[in-house]
Amino acid sequence: MDPLAALLDGPRAHRAFLLRSVLTPPWSLRVEDRAPLTLVAMVRGEAWIVPDDGAAVHLGEGDVAIARGADPYLVADHPDTPPQAVILPGQACRTPDGGHLTELADVGVRTWGHGADGPVIILTGTYGMAGEVSKRLLSTLPVLIALTDHNPLIPLLAQEIVKDVPGQEAVLDRLLDLVLITTLRTWFDRPGTGAPAWYRAHDDPVVGQALRLLQHQPGQPWTVAKLAADTGVSRAALARRFTGAVGEPPMTYLAGWRLALAADLLRQHPESTIGAVARQVGYGSSFALSTAFKREFGVSPQLYRAS
Repeated sequence: MDPLAALLDGPRAHRAFLLRSVLTPPWSLRVEDRAPLTLVAMVRGEAWIVPDDGAAVHLGEGDVAIARGADPYLVADHPDTPPQAVILPGQACRTPDGGHLTELADVGVRTWGHGADGPVIILTGTYGMAGEVSKRLLSTLPVLIALTDHNPLIPLLAQEIVKDVPGQEAVLDRLLDLVLITTLRTWFDRPGTGAPAWYRAHDDPVVGQALRLLQHQPGQPWTVAKLAADTGVSRAALARRFTGAVGEPPMTYLAGWRLALAADLLRQHPESTIGAVARQVGYGSSFALSTAFKREFGVSPQLYRAS
């Protein structure tokens, strides 16, 4: 799989925090939950997202924003509106002075706000992931991005978020994943957005095929010669085109990809032995994986898993 798919295939949304906010101006929420990734979608009305360090971003109906990293930010009807509530880790909510929140309350299924109806409706989805594969993707994103392309999935998510039926959490997780990945694709496809080199390299017929082979089959005993044969070009041509498009040679890219996958597998599957993880990602032995892993992350696979 490619890193964009791997973002959601491993530590993807699983009982992700999803909330529908119904608000009446003036309103302002300070977010200090330290979530690795948060998606904000406007169903109705408008809002501003104001990072502590950075320019304020305006959102209108149908717009989507993605906030990356643990830095605090405001979501408000206007950048100058003082916070009414502070959202803390674990989605605990307090007044700015630490008191009990009374102005905002639960008003329905996965819904809170000033009342059951209001001029502003916002959907918020929070991911708690921090895997190595995800880091390779998310580290290329700005701290805050906003898209005004009116994602057609937003109305569907808005309809489903208020339903309380069997299996609904799984439905919402998948919808949230779809909104996120379509938003990221739209962002990366825009000129000048600093998309990762490997993402743009998929457009190259040779390099794109080589990337798919490495990403989908990391456990294979790849060499430049075998990769060149499978993509129908010479070794020299593959090495030149791959390095030019991706920014590093094929085997260097593969080594980093294998170690990122190994790191995620160690955390996601604590029952797997180091040897089993090593074979799955293309290392011949647990010793070979441990040596490369420690060189990359500074700790052994055992200590990484324990931490």
